[in-house]
Amino acid sequence: MQRISEFVVGLLFGLGLMISGMTDPGKVLGFLDLLGEWDPSLAFVMGGAISVGFFAFALAKKRTTNFFGGALHLPKSTHIDKRLIWGNLMFGAGWGLAGFCPGPALVSMAAGQDKALVFVLAMIFGMIAHEVAQRFVHSPKQP
Repeated sequence: MQRISEFVVGLLFGLGLMISGMTDPGKVLGFLDLLGEWDPSLAFVMGGAISVGFFAFALAKKRTTNFFGGALHLPKSTHIDKRLIWGNLMFGAGWGLAGFCPGPALVSMAAGQDKALVFVLAMIFGMIAHEVAQRFVHSPKQP
């Protein structure tokens, strides 16, 4: 049942991205173009997402189990470190350059957009490179 709910939530997210037009990188780039022809529609989509998330997390904080009876694990860390800052800067730079973030890129790729396919492949390469780098950095030192 959990896999079905994950699929339904993912489908709902993808449909929301398509309906709101957020799978079009031009909408994202228009939002980021503050000195040109600024398109505020992304701000409304973000505002809607934040309001839904705000109430969902408020409800979740009052619960100890998820809706299927399993353990509910909410993030507890509030620590801001260099990795978080650099990760956010890289995410923002990629988003600003390409007009995609991971969710819309996957939806756009599934819809057949070539630019989204290139973005997703680069994203996967970046994730693999990060894992390799983490293993290299955190590997035990040889005597």
